[in-house]
Parts: sequence; C-alpha cells; structure tokens
Amino acid sequence: MNDRYRSASPYEALVGFSRAVRRGSMIVVSGTAPIAPDGETVEGDAYDQATRCFEIILEAVEGLGGSREDVVRTRMFVVDAADWEAVSRAHGEVFGEVFPAATMVAVTELLDPNWKVEIEADAIVTE
Repeated sequence: MNDRYRSASPYEALVGFSRAVRRGSMIVVSGTAPIAPDGETVEGDAYDQATRCFEIILEAVEGLGGSREDVVRTRMFVVDAADWEAVSRAHGEVFGEVFPAATMVAVTELLDPNWKVEIEADAIVTE
C-alpha cells in the first residue's frame, strides 16, 4: 500500500508535501484548503468550502486504507469567527456519528485570500 496520498492541490508539488501520509495505523492529513479538482478555489461560502475540504480529506484517508470512522481528530481554521456555525454544520454532516476530537480556531488569514477555511485531520485505522 502507498504511504503517501497526493491531491489536485497545486501547492503540493511547489512546496513539496503530501496531502496525507500513513505510518502504521496512523494517517495524518495536511492542512486542506477548498481546492476544486481543476486546482482552483471552490467558490461559495464557508459551508461550501468546508464541505469541499472534508471531501478532499476523506478521499485522502480512504486512499490510504482508512475510513471516515477512523478519523479521530480535526482542526479547523477559519478567517472569520462568524463562520463557525457554517463550518460546524459541514463538520457535523460528515462526522456527526463519528464524533472525533475537534478544534476550531479563528486566524488572521490563510495563504489564499479567497479561502474562508482550511482543515487538518488525523485518523487511526482499526483493522
């Protein structure tokens, strides 16, 4: 099984990182921005962008042999604290039955001024 997962993010090759890395039963997903399959930023509000981030995260976890149920921690970074409810709603739709540990932090800015949210996740695969 491959121990690294790459996505459509144009930053991966530029910066030299993987979307996710698996070591043993642990999968660590890098900060995930709302990037569409064409490499462009997803248009829309914080909910739309968070939904896309979670799609990318789950693709990476599944690509490395894990599942949604294996996600044990998420970290959400929002530019506008007022977006916490929209991002939380997206999180609940994905992880409402999993209940991972979760943190949400308001930050001054993200790399791209069009990004409203960026999300990280950790998973432990139980076989």
